[in-house]
Amino acid sequence: MTTNRQFSLALEALVELKQETASPLPKPVSVAPTLSRVLSEIGSLPREALFLGIASDGLPVLLNLHDPIPGPLLVVGDAGAGKTAFLQMLARSLQQTHRSEDVQFGVITSHPDEWNSLEATPHRVGVFPVHENKSQEFLLSLASWAHGNSRRSHQSILLMIDDLESIAKLDFDALQNFRWLLLRGPARRVWPIITMSAERYGQVLSWIPMFRTRIFGKITQDRVAGAMGGDQASVLNQLEAGIQFSLRENGKWLRFWLPSV
Repeated sequence: MTTNRQFSLALEALVELKQETASPLPKPVSVAPTLSRVLSEIGSLPREALFLGIASDGLPVLLNLHDPIPGPLLVVGDAGAGKTAFLQMLARSLQQTHRSEDVQFGVITSHPDEWNSLEATPHRVGVFPVHENKSQEFLLSLASWAHGNSRRSHQSILLMIDDLESIAKLDFDALQNFRWLLLRGPARRVWPIITMSAERYGQVLSWIPMFRTRIFGKITQDRVAGAMGGDQASVLNQLEAGIQFSLRENGKWLRFWLPSV
């Protein structure tokens, strides 16, 4: 797996260890290996590493939660591309790899019932319906926590929002907190990870430039893919819906896949 200082895809020591001790996992198939099996193959992760998926060489794609440079993450794809599944995989993986004292997560969604199967553990701050006051209170509490937090803190919180378009319709105060978290959150250990429907990107144009890191699921329309991903974005139509994602690393596309949960 290639490494990148800016995105911190894999910590060097972990890569060296796994090259010596682990055989590569298989490339994507219609039925992926389970998350538990994949994490067992990988072994223990560094405290600051968030598991995002598995690259084609069998090594993990990781986000360094102590390096704010990547900024908030935007997960873009067509309907059925696996955006919600991606968020749920992140939630389940951190429950298996981190203590709640180190990483927690909260979810804002228009479909809270989709999260009913996720176990209630100390890692889960809550699942908040987007149009209820609780979601706005959650944004306020996160912003307040982040204002008082510093890089010396070891705890990180994932702010998962399933559908950027829905959050963009909140009231002024909530949007101000949301905007501040996008701009300052990662430096204060709050990581916004937000999905967006590719075909409706025109509804949230003003928000898109705030996302330095974009993770792509399958996008079938070249025009939409080009608008979101730049040149050569037609490769996004080749991704396997629901299981495979891609991001840019050093000007090239890095494909990775999700274990099943």
